[in-house]
Amino acid sequence: MLDILRHIEAWKSSQMEIAVATVVKTWGSAPRGVGAKMVVNQDGDFAGSVSGGCVEGAVIEEASSVLRNQQAKILHFGVADETAWEVGLACGGEIEVFVEPWTDEKMMSVSSIRSLIEGRKKFIIAKAIRGSREQVGRYLLISDTNAVEGNLHPKFREGFSQQRHILLKEGSSFTKEYLLHEDPVEIFFEFHGPPLRLVIVGGVHIASALTHQAKSLGYQVYIVDPRSSFGSKERFPDVDGLISEWPDKALMELGLDRYTAVAVLSHDPKLDDPALQVALPSDAFYVGALGSRETQRKRRLRLEDSGLSEEDLSRLKGPIGLNLGGRSPAEIALSILAEVVACLHKT
Repeated sequence: MLDILRHIEAWKSSQMEIAVATVVKTWGSAPRGVGAKMVVNQDGDFAGSVSGGCVEGAVIEEASSVLRNQQAKILHFGVADETAWEVGLACGGEIEVFVEPWTDEKMMSVSSIRSLIEGRKKFIIAKAIRGSREQVGRYLLISDTNAVEGNLHPKFREGFSQQRHILLKEGSSFTKEYLLHEDPVEIFFEFHGPPLRLVIVGGVHIASALTHQAKSLGYQVYIVDPRSSFGSKERFPDVDGLISEWPDKALMELGLDRYTAVAVLSHDPKLDDPALQVALPSDAFYVGALGSRETQRKRRLRLEDSGLSEEDLSRLKGPIGLNLGGRSPAEIALSILAEVVACLHKT
């Protein structure tokens, strides 16, 4: 989402007209999930993806029509034998894409969306995708505060504001039909959780490769190491945060939510153990630690003595990473990230 926002802000600052396309429904083997986005400017330049390449060309053409008419529309793409290699999804899936002009009024919510993302807050964009011409494209930005932003009908503003905690707890995107003056209106609830985050304890050589690979997947990356020579800006110029604190204090200050993975790599019990004592009982979806099986055995005994429960200890991935057979720092980093992704998707 942040990458899409950056393009919206840059193109709008250049006085360009923009259309935003969002996947609102999928069936079968769809290449991208609900909520996938691409943004298209008046020159046909685009960023993001709604299908991994299958229908982007057609969406760009339709975006031009949307900008000319300043009216949102729904596009449906599926597979048909005679058109599978022209415009369609050769994988056999179907998707619906909502394409809308990004108006100056919608720009007013961009700063709010950015603040919610940077503050690691959950939010929902509720948008009318079917209904009367007057209603389609209207939206509300819903967060866990009392305020909602947008121009959706007051009936929805009041109702969704009251239901915001239930909607945010849902944790997924979905569509639902409502009646407005006896006319059906279909609302797409686009859920956004905090950005995925990888916290690396120990600014070792593997951490450098792991940082680059995780950033390529869109993770925010934080390096925690009290040793200034290890956790330096020169060694890690592209991370989102360098924290020169003892790991237990740093992890508690960061707050480990269910969108966070922790990789403990220092191979030094003075750093690793305090980090694991905080990470294992937390909500982090992944906790792994570098070290051989014998190192893991000794570590487990120490952690048991520190008071961690069997349930907490069972969460520890160690030796860290999937067994891909690689030995180089980059290969070990790849095995770690592969395990992180597998845990994220519970595969």
